[in-house]
Amino acid sequence: MENHMLGNTMWAGHWLWMLVVAVVVVIPVWRICQRTGYPGWMGLLILFPVVNLLFLYFIAFTAWPADKAGGA
Repeated sequence: MENHMLGNTMWAGHWLWMLVVAVVVVIPVWRICQRTGYPGWMGLLILFPVVNLLFLYFIAFTAWPADKAGGA
């Protein structure tokens, strides 16, 4: 019985850790999206494997709407 309870505690700790990492990563990427002229919600794409790499290349190599509008 104790082993089962320990497993649940470890599982909850895992999800808590994942939530902290997600917040630490998503908030700066959200701000980067806003500053480049893209909607902030696009920062959530950073949470998905492979999509996050494609998203970083997209941000790095496309013309930013903020640059076109003279916001930089």
